[in-house]
Amino acid sequence: MLDPFWLLLIGIVVVLGGILLLRLQAFLALILGALLVGSLTSPTALQKYAADKKYSAKETRVLTTASVGERVGTEFGRTCAKIGVLIAMASIVGKCLLESGAAERIVRSALKLFGQNGAPTAFLSSGFLLGIPVFFDTVFYLMIPLGKAAGIRNRRKYGLYIMCIVAGATMTHSLVPPTPGPLFVAGELSVNLGLMILGGIVVGLFTTASGYLYALWANRRWAIPLRSTPDVSAADLETLSKKKEKDLPPFWLSILPILLPVVLIAGQTVLQSMIGTGTSEPSAWQKLAVAVMKNLGDSNIALTISAGIALATVAVQRRFDGKRIAQLAEQALTSGGLIILITSAGGAFGGILQQTGIGERIQELAAAYQIGILPLAFLVTAMVRTAQGSATVAMITSVGILGSFAANGQLGFHPLYLALVIGCGSKPIPWMNDSGFWVMCKMTGMTESETLKTCSVMMTLMGVVGLFVVMALARLFPLV
Repeated sequence: MLDPFWLLLIGIVVVLGGILLLRLQAFLALILGALLVGSLTSPTALQKYAADKKYSAKETRVLTTASVGERVGTEFGRTCAKIGVLIAMASIVGKCLLESGAAERIVRSALKLFGQNGAPTAFLSSGFLLGIPVFFDTVFYLMIPLGKAAGIRNRRKYGLYIMCIVAGATMTHSLVPPTPGPLFVAGELSVNLGLMILGGIVVGLFTTASGYLYALWANRRWAIPLRSTPDVSAADLETLSKKKEKDLPPFWLSILPILLPVVLIAGQTVLQSMIGTGTSEPSAWQKLAVAVMKNLGDSNIALTISAGIALATVAVQRRFDGKRIAQLAEQALTSGGLIILITSAGGAFGGILQQTGIGERIQELAAAYQIGILPLAFLVTAMVRTAQGSATVAMITSVGILGSFAANGQLGFHPLYLALVIGCGSKPIPWMNDSGFWVMCKMTGMTESETLKTCSVMMTLMGVVGLFVVMALARLFPLV
């Protein structure tokens, strides 16, 4: 039985070597890595994994008797189920925002408000605010057309705009409820949600500032060109940027496909929270409102509505008939299909790595070294994140390992700080086993190496800065 760390190393060599050295297409390298690691994973490791996941006897038998191809296919499908519809609809929204001139209208309005030099700040602050109620991937899908539209005006700063979107949204995703990771961690550590939101915003401001400073430095060092992507060519963007004001849709209609999903998703969370925490039994109309918002506020449905509005905007603005609209949607879905394949393959690779028992080995390593609880929590979470790719899974795993410290009153400070440092630890190190890495890479037109040295390094730096900020706050304001 191979040690899970050896399996992790083999997976890293296969995926990184295949993409960076052999120039394999990312999908092929990820599937090859998943198949190889899966074939080397022992039945004993699979049984332990099933026990950790609390699988039934039937589910355990299915897992341990499945072929490696079936296991890889299952993990691929699981990831695709989470992000497939989102990416497809977001591709339509992005294509339509660019084609109708809506993205151009939004960028021109923002530049009038903030000025050309204030565009990075606009992207940073927008990402930070949108990342609180909405998943990071969804925020990125919605804002990338704006980044491209701004990049055509100042190509030298295109990489800066992309990094600002990432820096703004990535930390609130792991620090501020109601996103699942911080919501679960706060619940497990019995941290008041209001306090978690406030603490997450404070730490997030520091980490986002550090990400912005790195983005400024990285943009001076590496100029990321605005390349053609499957959804839109650089020449098309150039043409769109030269449109006259009268040929662009109004601002309210341009911004609607971006804001509506945010309002629906956040509205569902707020409404459920308000009615669910009430002392009296919800009335019939309250139950109806919750049921309606539960459907409309589902991210898949919210993005589908947004895509419908974006298509209607193109039809009215460009006077496209049904055939042209169908062609436009097909082009968007073709580009989205490639992204879905790659991100799902990344999810399959991460899922197969989890089955090796890498999480348990990290727990053993954590117990073997006596270090401070906050650095320990950060390292454990970062190792799980690096090993399997998901920030949310890393947070859930880490709080399961370290939650007993808070329960036994061994911290010497409020459990809030343990929850926050776990969120910070979920940032390092995004690479090829993370579906979000491929979303950033393929939707921006960056190469794998460019994504690693810009977004991946920046997110890792932000996590480390967050660790030191939380340690300082726990020392200065223990809250006990």
